[in-house]
Amino acid sequence: MTSVNTAHGARILLAEDDEILRITLSDSLKKNGWIVDEASDGKEALSFIKKNTYKLVLSDIRMPGLDGQQLLTKIKDLAPGTDVILMTAYGGTEDAVACLKLGAADYILKPFDMDDLLIRIKRLLEIQEIKVKCSSLEENCQGKRKPIVGKSGPVQAMLKLISQVALSDATVLVSGESGTGKELVAAAIHFGSKRAEGPYIRINCAAIPEGLMESELFGHEKGAFTGATSRKIGKFELANRGTILLDEIGDMPLELQAKLLRVLQEHEIERVGGAGPVPIDARVICATAKKLAQEVEAGKFREDLFYRLQVIPVEVPPLRDRKEDIGDLCQSFLAEFSRERGMEFQLSDEALGILQSYDYPGNVRELKNIIERVSVLATSPVIEAWNLPPDISGSFEPDTDETMTLSVAVANAEKACIVKALRRTEGNKTEASALLGISRKNLWEKLKTYKL
Repeated sequence: MTSVNTAHGARILLAEDDEILRITLSDSLKKNGWIVDEASDGKEALSFIKKNTYKLVLSDIRMPGLDGQQLLTKIKDLAPGTDVILMTAYGGTEDAVACLKLGAADYILKPFDMDDLLIRIKRLLEIQEIKVKCSSLEENCQGKRKPIVGKSGPVQAMLKLISQVALSDATVLVSGESGTGKELVAAAIHFGSKRAEGPYIRINCAAIPEGLMESELFGHEKGAFTGATSRKIGKFELANRGTILLDEIGDMPLELQAKLLRVLQEHEIERVGGAGPVPIDARVICATAKKLAQEVEAGKFREDLFYRLQVIPVEVPPLRDRKEDIGDLCQSFLAEFSRERGMEFQLSDEALGILQSYDYPGNVRELKNIIERVSVLATSPVIEAWNLPPDISGSFEPDTDETMTLSVAVANAEKACIVKALRRTEGNKTEASALLGISRKNLWEKLKTYKL
């Protein structure tokens, strides 16, 4: 991250009662691409703080109305994320230490070198950007920047669309059944875009109580409601110059849907209890497992928001429509769990065949859970058919077809018994044959017959 990108567009409040110095400082700050608001005394500065969000406040320590230390205390209470640099022509080490203890980010004595001040400001802004990015990565991006595995036609078509979508800032609606990997698609769009160096904020609309969701999305001011002891920055502001993923958008309350529509149209938000709009620059990606068109017809989702979100729709195919990818997915998951367990796992051809014949109502997530389960329970590096869960490999439901012959029913029952015996003996064919009451040679023949 470069200092140029970090510095550009940051909003700074300059509080200085000396008009000549205030004008001089303001001009220098603006030349560096920063947005500067000016206050001539402490009370005016405090009014700015209550209305706007600032990355940094540069304040004289002695001003009429409210001195710098008092202003610092108010700022730490109202906007704890805002850094404060105090300036003074009077003071020494003791004053500097006192200001730092109160929460000042820096302290500079007048007269000072302008280049020195600018370097200090840039350093603080860079640190803020790093903190936001680290917080975003830690909270939202663990395991989200993984490649999308698959060579099938549906996946390749989706990857092509993702590469095209990433080049724009258009709103994207990612839809698909639960477990298909919608979050991976959203992450691929963000990390393939020009915003890749910015924050990537993810919020699950279904996991947050309705009464708290507005504050989570848009933030709140101190005193906006019981328990709001300080200003809180919402997810949209945290995503500034980056991307925000609104997962399970279909579960967002109708009242908030109206406010989200305004955000998308006006590119600004209003904090709960706020006095005015706050401009934001965040790309919006939404994801849902619901059929939003049906939700609109049922009156559970706003029609105007639906069409606003569907600027670019991306449909994630279910696993049953891309079964040729199951082998690659299994290999990817096995490699991951092999590293965790310190054992190199592989699937037998029979086990892979069974996995490829299953329909996966839980999609890729279900397949991953199956592979994780067998890698934990397997007693050897080679995962056999009988190591798979019973509902996939060993559960043979009675055929409801009335034309089924007795020989087919007997074969199904025999196959189920063999699988159960192998699972009980953990694949030991000698013990399994004894358990079944047949010879080991006979068991081998039946395994070949049933392709186990």
